[in-house]
Amino acid sequence: MKKLPSNVTCYGRTPEFNDKTIPSGMQSSHRTKPGTWAKIVVAEGKLTYRILERDVSEVELTPKVPGIVEPEVLHMVKPVDKVRFFIEFYR
Repeated sequence: MKKLPSNVTCYGRTPEFNDKTIPSGMQSSHRTKPGTWAKIVVAEGKLTYRILERDVSEVELTPKVPGIVEPEVLHMVKPVDKVRFFIEFYR
């Protein structure tokens, strides 16, 4: 998993989502804006994070394993079962 660069600062976050409230756009391929990093923070349960270009991979996110989204990289998430999570945005 990538790490957030040391020179970025959090400027916002989503509300908390669960397996029933995840927006459909997050469950299909999408990107962050140019210069925007994101950190997927799982509060409870598990979430599958798929990186769909560059270093194509799939990672299971948990409360101990956050997901880092690089700027403009195509990605998506899927709930493994019951899950609660939110996303922080950095630039």
